[in-house]
Amino acid sequence: MSNTRASVMPGRAPAFGRTAMRRAGTVAAGAAALCLALALPASAHVTINPGTAEQGSFSKAAFRVPNERADAATTRVEVTFPKDHPLAFVSVRPVPGWQVQITETRLNPPVKTKEGELTEAVGKVTWSGGRIEPGQFQEFEVSMGVLPDNAASLAFPTTQTYSSGEVVNWADAPKPDGTEPEHPAPLLKLVPKAAATPSPAPARPAAAPDTTTRALSIAALVAALLGAATGILALTRTRR
Repeated sequence: MSNTRASVMPGRAPAFGRTAMRRAGTVAAGAAALCLALALPASAHVTINPGTAEQGSFSKAAFRVPNERADAATTRVEVTFPKDHPLAFVSVRPVPGWQVQITETRLNPPVKTKEGELTEAVGKVTWSGGRIEPGQFQEFEVSMGVLPDNAASLAFPTTQTYSSGEVVNWADAPKPDGTEPEHPAPLLKLVPKAAATPSPAPARPAAAPDTTTRALSIAALVAALLGAATGILALTRTRR
């Protein structure tokens, strides 16, 4: 009787093994694409971070802009500042590769604030010249104030322009029923100033070491050493 064995080329997997590997790779790739597709709608909005700030204060925040397109880059971001609660002071942190332009607008009639009467305020800030590639995001930081103390939130409508020419307007107001609109405007929630933090109680001076306790500890240590020495001596005698 002759023994028959399947011949396998050195360095190559059997045909059925290669087929199984290809199928597993296809399934894994499809699952990854599905997970990405399901995650994008919930996480790919233009947002402001952090999403809260104190009323009547200056605040530093970042507009986080993700790229939602697989075949185009984001090349321009324009943020419109609120007109009903104008902000007189806005500065930006430079972003490498991007040019920034701050546009002021005249207020007619002027707006009265605690700092005085405002006749001009920042109307919008535009970043351009850079690129946010597919699968990437960019944060654009600003310092702004003084935030109003009579408003619960501020909306910052934003337009996102792609290299393909597409423009996405992130300007939808929150829905009355609490559900999220398709293109929500970045929203900064304003909270009352935190109450003054109470001063910490003065630390008590460390208690002086107790002489009796110290003496007992030393006596216990000496007794332990004597016991160990006695045990070693007894063991030595036994071996002899």
